[in-house]
Amino acid sequence: MNDTLLIIEDETLLGSELARFFRKKNWEVSVTESIREAEEHLLKQAIDPLVVLSDMNLPDGNALDLLERIKDKNACSSEWVFLTGYGSVADSVRAVRLGAYDFVEKPCELERLNLLVEGAARSARAQRRVLQQATAQQRRYSVDALIGGSPASVALRGMMTQIAQVPFSSLIVSGETGTGKGLIARILHCAGARSHAPLIEINCAALPRELLESELFGYEAGAFTGAKKRHRGLFEQAHTGTLFLDEIGEMDLDLQTKLLKAVEDLRIRRLGGESEIDIDVQIIAATNLDLAEKVRDGQFRRDLYHRLNVMSLRVPPLRERKQDLDELVPIFIADSNRKSAKNVRNISETAWQALKRYDWPGNIRELRNVLERCVLLASDENFPEQWLQLPDLGGQTSAGVRGDGIYLPLDGSLSLQDIEKFVIQEVLNRTDENVTAAARMLGTTRETLRYRVQKYNLKCK
Repeated sequence: MNDTLLIIEDETLLGSELARFFRKKNWEVSVTESIREAEEHLLKQAIDPLVVLSDMNLPDGNALDLLERIKDKNACSSEWVFLTGYGSVADSVRAVRLGAYDFVEKPCELERLNLLVEGAARSARAQRRVLQQATAQQRRYSVDALIGGSPASVALRGMMTQIAQVPFSSLIVSGETGTGKGLIARILHCAGARSHAPLIEINCAALPRELLESELFGYEAGAFTGAKKRHRGLFEQAHTGTLFLDEIGEMDLDLQTKLLKAVEDLRIRRLGGESEIDIDVQIIAATNLDLAEKVRDGQFRRDLYHRLNVMSLRVPPLRERKQDLDELVPIFIADSNRKSAKNVRNISETAWQALKRYDWPGNIRELRNVLERCVLLASDENFPEQWLQLPDLGGQTSAGVRGDGIYLPLDGSLSLQDIEKFVIQEVLNRTDENVTAAARMLGTTRETLRYRVQKYNLKCK
């Protein structure tokens, strides 16, 4: 299919000559003689030419006015090249401001004009590729990308839809490891007003304090040993966009102080720098820890917590929304089928029962990995349930009771908080929710146990 070229020229002979020339160059050419006719082509007839070659001054007005109207309606993905019999500085400045590709005076040699049009076409193709990629990313990370029909998932999507519509400055996403906090951050960025700007991500737990500071704020050449040239930090890279701070609960207290100043003032100073730099960023922080508890324990700055907690989202673990398995499992299996060229489609009732009995301590990440393993090892269209290899639900999966004792897996599937919560709940169950008796059994005070009960929202008398 040939590329399309729209020629706007009121001189009939010149318009015909240009059309004949560019058709020989394998362009699909349309010719109009007025702004009104060109506007009908571009808007009402939904024609989207790759390049528009237009005379500047037409019988019914200035073509720059048409370009401005088209731009205002976001209906232009074309590059514009303007021709004029008498150029002016004002028109050339306005053409550049409106994003015109070039501005040339008549008469212009056809071969030179062809070079300009070909250059404009290359620029338009590049812009359209970028636009297509951005559109595809927005579709991939729309709010509907959060899959699940459970009440918890529906409520979370509703909250995300509302949050994405407002220009929030900072937000905390909390939830267990593997629940999809990173996906939430990408959705909020792509669905929000800053989707055109970059989303910069960093895991605060993955880097030591000194390296994390230099990555966040950047540094000047010579700031420290090995700093041979200036480095723009992530705050600068995320300017006008979003900075996603994953596992922020692991950040060093000293660095939290510097982060607070940057978030409050929207100004940073590179390591070794002498001047401050203005920044405009939206902060999304994620954690699998209880930041409020870390604040009480003096392990997280209270002022930074309240500054970041302008809005908050809690991503429920998979065990609280097992209804979502009905949608998640087929999607993950289909995804694994594409990657491994398999065609697994039949899931037995016993496999479904096993999937729904399991509590999935690793959440969505664990579910995806388990299903990928099963698809890779499948020999036909049937889902190989023998490769689920889920721990024995009688006492091997997660925390459970064995006789007079309690079983606690030490495979990393439970956090310290989960273990503490489970132990307290089990003791309360055994003491008929009597706090005094439970405190005696646990070897602690009644007041301490009361605090833990309130912290984990447990039932007691």
